[in-house]
Amino acid sequence: MREKLVAGNWKMNGGLAQNKALLEAVVAGMAGVQGMGCAVCVPYPYLFQAQSSLKDSAIAWGAQNLSQHDKGAFTGEVSAAMLLDFGCKYVLVGHSERRAIYGEDDATVALKFEAAQKAGLTPILCVGESLEERESGVTEAVVARQLDAVTGKFGVAALSKAVVAYEPVWAIGTGKTASPEQAQAVHAFIRGKIATQSKAVADGLVIQYGGSVKGSNAAELFGMPDIDGGLIGGASLDAQEFLAICHAAKR
Repeated sequence: MREKLVAGNWKMNGGLAQNKALLEAVVAGMAGVQGMGCAVCVPYPYLFQAQSSLKDSAIAWGAQNLSQHDKGAFTGEVSAAMLLDFGCKYVLVGHSERRAIYGEDDATVALKFEAAQKAGLTPILCVGESLEERESGVTEAVVARQLDAVTGKFGVAALSKAVVAYEPVWAIGTGKTASPEQAQAVHAFIRGKIATQSKAVADGLVIQYGGSVKGSNAAELFGMPDIDGGLIGGASLDAQEFLAICHAAKR
C-alpha cells in the first residue's frame, strides 16, 4: 500500500516572521498524524529556518530546484550537496514554471534528476501538459515524453527512488482544477506506462497531483486509486488549508 505524500511548494513566497508562524502551525496541526507523508519545499534562503523548525517533527523539507552541476563557476546556482547541508530530503525537478519561464528542457530536467539522486535526495519529477496541448489531445504524448527523458537515460528503476507529480499546467494557480476523473486518467496512464517496464516500480511509485488543490477538493482527488497525495502551491502558504489537505490524505 503506497503512503500518500503531500508536499507544499511555497514558490517565491515567504518571510522570516510569516514562515515561523506557518511552520509552527503546521507542526502543531500534524502532531501525531500517521499514515501519510508531509513536506514543504521552500525558497533557498529559508532552508535553514525550515531545518531548524522541522528537525524534531515528522515533516520533511526540501528545495524547489537545483543545479545539474556538482560545483564550479555557475553563479547563482545551488548544488545538491548544498541542499544536503541543510537536511533536505526532497527537491522539485522540472516544475512547469521552470520549464516555461526559464526554458528548462527535458534533457536539462533529466540531468537535474540525476544530480539529485546521486546526492541522495529524492527528486519530485513534475510532468504535465499545457491547455493547448490538452485541447489538442496530446496530453499522454507530452507526459510520456517527459517521463521518457528520465527513464530512457537512467532506466525505469530510477523512479523507485523518486516521486512523480502530475501537474496540468492549465490548472496551476488558475483556480481551475482537473476533475478527479481527469486527474485519475492521467495518473493511471503514468502508472500503466511505467508498468510496461516494471510492475514493481509502478506499483510502488508515488504519483502526486498538483493544480489548485484545496481543502475542499483534496479528499475527492486523493480518493482516486492512482492519486497518491498532492504537490500544493498557493494553499501551502495557508496553514489551515494545508493542514486540511494533509488530513485528507490520511483518510
